[in-house]
Amino acid sequence: MKRGELCDCLAKLYCESYEANHCWQCDTYVHSANLLAAKHSRTLLCHVCQSLTPWTGTGPKLVPTVSGCNSCVSNLSCKEERSSEGDQVGDNIDG
Repeated sequence: MKRGELCDCLAKLYCESYEANHCWQCDTYVHSANLLAAKHSRTLLCHVCQSLTPWTGTGPKLVPTVSGCNSCVSNLSCKEERSSEGDQVGDNIDG
């Protein structure tokens, strides 16, 4: 798993400007330093596989949130569909 550049905590965000992964606390510390740093766009890392997600944000302090990458979201959707199909098969049995 990816770790933050400034600490050993689990990385939650990626800042392309600094080419660095950060946890929520370090991200706030780094990006509240000045107005220019606050304008850096950061990408949320997937909570499952830690790859980049479509979610981006800017500002001195981003609110902790959870997101998934397209691949993990698609896999989850497929698993949910398969499990709900199995439930429907059992409902169609006549007794």
